[in-house]
Amino acid sequence: MTVPIWAWAAVLGVILLMLAVDLFAHRKAHVVGVREALAWSGVWVVLGVAFGAVVWWAWGAEFAGQYFAGYVIEKSLAVDNVFVFAIIFGYFAVPREHQHRILFYGVLGALVFRAVFIAAGSALLASFAWILYVFGAFLVLTGIRMALHREQEVDYERNVVLRAFRRLVPSTESLHGRKFLVREAGRWVATPLLAVLVLIEVTDIVFAVDSIPAIFAVTREPFLVFTSNAFAILGLRALYFLLADLMHRFVYLKLGLALVLVWVGVKMLLLEVWKIPTGLSLAVVGLILVTAVGASLLRTRTPARTGR
Repeated sequence: MTVPIWAWAAVLGVILLMLAVDLFAHRKAHVVGVREALAWSGVWVVLGVAFGAVVWWAWGAEFAGQYFAGYVIEKSLAVDNVFVFAIIFGYFAVPREHQHRILFYGVLGALVFRAVFIAAGSALLASFAWILYVFGAFLVLTGIRMALHREQEVDYERNVVLRAFRRLVPSTESLHGRKFLVREAGRWVATPLLAVLVLIEVTDIVFAVDSIPAIFAVTREPFLVFTSNAFAILGLRALYFLLADLMHRFVYLKLGLALVLVWVGVKMLLLEVWKIPTGLSLAVVGLILVTAVGASLLRTRTPARTGR
């Protein structure tokens, strides 16, 4: 797959343009409702699918299939981010009207860090082909660990990152609107919103360690790995506001995501034995997710009232 420099520049230009549009649309702090979140989710999904169509037109169906497989995997694993974001915002009592701004900067950081990770992963695979099997084994173990510890709660007061942040950065316990930094007693101090932003950035870096190797399971093309990651992450904020109030209903989703990681890990490990077709890999991921969501909704459905 040959990708000219102008194609990379065009993709980055579209991403920056859409981020600017999103920032302008949310320039005033407000609570993002379900209707608004649904509309923006539609925008990001259409953008991601449209780019897949461009890949199909320019490079053919096989590469388009690889892009869509990576996009679906990243989009599904992003739901795990949503779980954690909801927990962090709830733990630190972040007002709903300030959450979008934090997630916006979180997404900016995620794009930068993931570009670095993708470049590093591509370089490793180019130099050491066997590293793919390390990625596969890591994903299988990560999926098993996620399945076994999916109910485990996190005490953020004991979190190493938060404790280090508070020790190194002068902080205040009180909110100051949307500000991350304020001046108190003649010095700059961090507000709780900055601590939350740092936690979200670190959380995304941790998730990237899982999701990027998972996408390398379906494509070795850096352009497709980056774009599938980027277009899935762009919709992460809207996805959060769409699903945050429904998280309690997705009781089996973590198990489903764990199975997705195990599946793509096995796909990597079987590469020399059987190269699983992209279409089949995508179908299995879709089946796992649909089953997990459907079972969750059935398990948590509200019993109908019966009259006498």
